[in-house]
Amino acid sequence: MILIIESGATKADWCAVQPGGKAREDVRTAGMNLATMTVESLQKILTQALTTLRGDSSVASATPVTQVHFYAAGLLTREGERVPDGAETLDRVLRMAFPFAEIEYASDLLAAARAVCGHAPGIAAILGTGSNSCLYDGKQIVRNVRSGGFILGDEGGGARLGRLFVADFLKGLVPEPVASQFAAAFPVDYMTVVQNVYRGPSPSGYLGAFAPWIMERYDASPYVKELVDGNFRDFIERVLKQYDLAALPVGVVGGFGYAHRQVLQEVARPYGIRFQTILATPMDGLVAYHGENA
Repeated sequence: MILIIESGATKADWCAVQPGGKAREDVRTAGMNLATMTVESLQKILTQALTTLRGDSSVASATPVTQVHFYAAGLLTREGERVPDGAETLDRVLRMAFPFAEIEYASDLLAAARAVCGHAPGIAAILGTGSNSCLYDGKQIVRNVRSGGFILGDEGGGARLGRLFVADFLKGLVPEPVASQFAAAFPVDYMTVVQNVYRGPSPSGYLGAFAPWIMERYDASPYVKELVDGNFRDFIERVLKQYDLAALPVGVVGGFGYAHRQVLQEVARPYGIRFQTILATPMDGLVAYHGENA
């Protein structure tokens, strides 16, 4: 049996895939911050996931786990190394739980590429709170236009949309009635915003949390429509156009891109871009990718 884990800072999706990939069981737990979590915290999350998975009769009667594939942002393994920097504690915990399993660590970007491209070459993009992209040759990532994060990049993502809107709001550039509605919905006085953006624990999460509210006004406000279209347009102009769009298919993974896929597709139409796949999460694609060897 194969265990696939796709972890972010706030949540982690676990999926046990039986031989032939014909049966699966999914569990969601708290996310795992590999840089700060203790062995005890990681063990607690692992125990929670395994207790739920083993409580399912189809999983409990399946073959032992022979492969574990762990995906998370920033996991980069140097040549000749099995465990990437920062994952040593997690590796000890997984080794105790699965002493005979082959364990792979990989980035969330490789997860996206495998999910939308499978074993074929293509262009993969992440459009969530942040954004990222890569050129994938069917086995590995061969080129990556750097994301830059929500300050220097993240074009197309929810946090960048929130940053653009809030910056306009603070400068009095958001038209009425949207500005008054925003001020009534959130505590967004100048000092509160500055405190959260420059000293808060998760600036990108703070700004990204405004994106759903902004998107609700997409059809009603020409200003919002142009802001949203411009955010996606920047992702195409500044990122996607650096790849060979004429020769390769494009796939997208991410909750923000999936929720607003119709807008994304409409903005991309003049560029001749046709997205072959848009997924909310990579798990279904990863199950198909790894299930062949389950």
